[in-house]
Amino acid sequence: MDRRAFLGGAAGGAGFLTLAGGARAAFDPLAGVEPIRATPDRIFRTTVCLRPFRAAGPRIETEEVGRKRVVHNYGHGGSGWSLSWGSAERAVALALADGVRDVAVIGAGALGLTAALTAQRAGASVTIYAKEQFPFVRSARATGTWSPDSRVAMAGAVDPGFADRWEGMARSSFSYFQSLLGLAGDPIEWTDRYILSDTPFGRRRDDAPPASTAARRDDFLHLDQRLADLTPRSVDLPPGSHPFRPAFVRRTSSLTFNVADLMHHLTSDFLMAGGRIVPMELHAPGDLARLKQRSIINCTGYGARALWRDETIIPVRGQIAWLIPQPGVTYGVYYRSLAMLARRDGIIVQDVGQDEWFGYGDANEEPDRAAADAWVRQLAGFWA
Repeated sequence: MDRRAFLGGAAGGAGFLTLAGGARAAFDPLAGVEPIRATPDRIFRTTVCLRPFRAAGPRIETEEVGRKRVVHNYGHGGSGWSLSWGSAERAVALALADGVRDVAVIGAGALGLTAALTAQRAGASVTIYAKEQFPFVRSARATGTWSPDSRVAMAGAVDPGFADRWEGMARSSFSYFQSLLGLAGDPIEWTDRYILSDTPFGRRRDDAPPASTAARRDDFLHLDQRLADLTPRSVDLPPGSHPFRPAFVRRTSSLTFNVADLMHHLTSDFLMAGGRIVPMELHAPGDLARLKQRSIINCTGYGARALWRDETIIPVRGQIAWLIPQPGVTYGVYYRSLAMLARRDGIIVQDVGQDEWFGYGDANEEPDRAAADAWVRQLAGFWA
């Protein structure tokens, strides 16, 4: 989870309902924000995901391997779900060049499914080859929050056109996700987020780097202000007007991906459109000769480090403690370095560290249950 994704823009006003005749009545903006049942016995699993970070940003380009055209589409860091549709548009355009209409996609995670669906909608016949499918793909362990610039690139490593390409991908993805709102199962929905603080919020966003270091070449690239028009403005809640223990609270809203339902929805759409998923494990680029398709979209995420011997991919470890869902509870909270997001498919609890370097370079995928228990006990203290 990226703490930056929890923060909104400038503060807005109080909430009112306009009644007949022009009268106004105050409404409760915190309705439904009930405390989470935060006890370790409610943890039903603990998962670890390795985000595939590349300093230069996602790799979306063509490479010839023997007689195959391979379009790479991997290395999105913590922004895979958020950039998936826009990234797919670029990758599919390269894959379908020269009139190709039979395409292979490697990988059945967020990037693989969206690329496959995008290719189908462009008129291609698509087969997905994958070692793993949901729920075993790494995308299934994602936080599920809209975070299009979460560890997406390094400030000093991108080319001059990267920011514009990123914005185009982010806006395309955001637009497509809006089309999934209101579907059965709520694969996508808007949810409120609350940022808690022991001290008043200053004018500078709490998680933003000081101005003197914001432009460092070895810092993660932050582009979220380019999308400021897409999300609601944040609101500072006065002390005593909320149920949380810390005195100062800021509320904003963001997209939530209920990953289990979202992946089922995407997979069903792909299969209903005539797509095929073939179990297959590939170990080296030469293995692509086994595929009948000449045009291949490589969406293997962190797996591309081994498959393609791409050591520009750096793992960024993230662990999640999953609590049993609470009916009707769908909001997020961030306090100090602990984040919680209540989704339909589980309440996720995660220590995101004091900065974005937390977990960087750590390829350990073994869950730490003791840490998960400690986080949940800490979460219980968020409410008064």
